[in-house]
This record gives sequence, C-alpha cells and structure tokens, in this order.
Amino acid sequence: MDMFSIISASSIVLVVLLFLAVLTATRGIRTVPQGEVWTVERFGAFTRMLGPGLNFIIPFIDGIGRRVNVQEQVLDIPEQAVITRDNATVAVDGIVYYRVMDPAKAAYAVQDLGIALTALSMTNIRAVIGEMELDATLSGRERINSSLLTILDGATDPWGVKVSRVEIRKIEPPDNLIRAMNLQMTAERERRATVAKAEGEREAEIKRAEGEKQALILSAEGRREAAFRDAEARERLAEAEAAATRMVAEVAAGAGTDALRYFIADKYVKAFEVLAGNNAQKLVIVPMEASAMAGGITQAMELLRGPAPAGGGGGTPPPRPSAPPMPEVPSPWTQR
Repeated sequence: MDMFSIISASSIVLVVLLFLAVLTATRGIRTVPQGEVWTVERFGAFTRMLGPGLNFIIPFIDGIGRRVNVQEQVLDIPEQAVITRDNATVAVDGIVYYRVMDPAKAAYAVQDLGIALTALSMTNIRAVIGEMELDATLSGRERINSSLLTILDGATDPWGVKVSRVEIRKIEPPDNLIRAMNLQMTAERERRATVAKAEGEREAEIKRAEGEKQALILSAEGRREAAFRDAEARERLAEAEAAATRMVAEVAAGAGTDALRYFIADKYVKAFEVLAGNNAQKLVIVPMEASAMAGGITQAMELLRGPAPAGGGGGTPPPRPSAPPMPEVPSPWTQR
C-alpha cells in the first residue's frame, strides 16, 4: 500500500514536470510570421522586438506585447460632408496608403493607429477643401492629394509611420448643385459656340474683303496695263501714219501732184467700196462730185502709163488726152 502510494506520487510529479516543460517551451519559443514584428515586454516594460522567424524569450518573465504589421497598408477614409470656401457642400471620401517604419513607436506612441489615421485624415480633408472654392475642388484633385500627403506624413512621423500616398476617390456635390452646374456648363458651351461662330463670320468677311481688294487691285493693274498697251499701239500707229505721210510727201515731191491725186483717188474708191459693200446697209447717201472723181481717176491712169518711150526723131511727146466729159448728175446725192 505504501509502495503504491509512492509510485502514484512519482507519476503525478512526472506529469507535472512534463507539463511544466511543455509550458515553458511554449512560452519561451515564438515563431513570428513574415511581414510582422512583435514587441517583447518584461514585466510590462518594452525590451526588444522579434523579427520574422523562430525567436526565443525567457518564459514567465518576458511576454509578447504588440503584434505590428510592417507591410504597406490601405486605410479607407469614410465619406463625409465638407463645406467649400464658397459655401457649397460636397461629399468626399478617400484612401490612405501607409507603412509602419518604427514598430516600437507605432505600438506605444499611439493607442490605435488605424483610428488615429482615420480621424487625422478626415480632419485634414475638411481643412484643405474648406480653403478652396467648388470649381477648384472639383478640378484640383492632385492639389488636394499633394496637400494631404504633406500634412499626414508630417503628422504621423512621431508615430513611426510613413504615409506614401493619399487619394481622394469621390468629390460629389448635391443634386441641386449638379443641375445648376449642368445648366451653367450648357450656357457656357452655347456662349463659346456663339463666339466661335461670330469669329468665323468675322474672319470670312475679312477674307472676302481682302479678296475683293485684291480683285480690284488686279483689275486696276489690268486696266493700267491695257491703257499702256493701247497708248503704245496708238503711238505705233501714229508713227506708222507719220512714216506713210512722209513717204507720200516724198513721192509727191518727186512725182508731182499727179501721184498725190492718184493716192487720194485710190483711198476714196476703197472707202466707197467698203461703205457700199456692207450687207447691213440698205440705203447709202454719199455726197460726191462725179466730175471731180472721174478727173482724179483719169489723172491716175495717165500717171500709171508713164512717159512715152523715146523715138528716133526725138520729137515732142504727144499731148495727153483730156478726160472725157462726164454726164450731168441731176443731184449731188446718189441713192442706191
């Protein structure tokens, strides 16, 4: 009976020792996953950090304090109503990308890092957008993002956090303001279309006036060139007539008045032929003296005959036959 009691007591002790050994090993060996850093506290005070992998601590003396995620994380900023500088209300939300750079500060410098970042982001979104007018807010997302990134990164530095990016996802005015903006946009586009149309018409009028100006200039230049050519032609014609007159005068001076009379009679007959041969002329009334015309023609014939050939007797040339008398003309006007 005593022996059995001793064996039972020994078994209990072994079981207790085995349990203590397992508990000690469990409390002294820690496996930290990748992307996390654990803090070690000794009697509640921070002593060191445990990196990813297998780590050992003093059982029952050291304990695991905070498990800090050191990967880059995304924090969703809930939607909130923000009033702009010109008293327009817009609904705004966004996201923040951050990463813990100092796990000890992130674990002990702030109580809840996620809540603190959310509250800080919402406050600064209201501050940044509150200094901007509605139009600048709707078109200045990059400016808002840059301002928030600078503010949040500086504010979270004591927490051991690096804010890498801030994005505003939505800036949405109320429905009545959207309708008013649509009407304003439509009016602005109509105004631009009217201005563009007016400018186009003005440019067309200018081009048309320039074309008419060039046409008038070219027409004037053409008329001037034509006048120059006409004057030159008249000058050449006058020179030709003067040359012809000089030639006639020279011939008349050499051949006497008979050649001149022939020339005048020839011109007279040709002019009368042109006048009488016109098909459109039904009635020709020409004042003329028949006897004078016949005398001129006779003298022209005598001039064409020339002097008589010289004979053997050397006598005087026979006298020129006189022009046959012309019949009496009843009237000085001839009708044809």
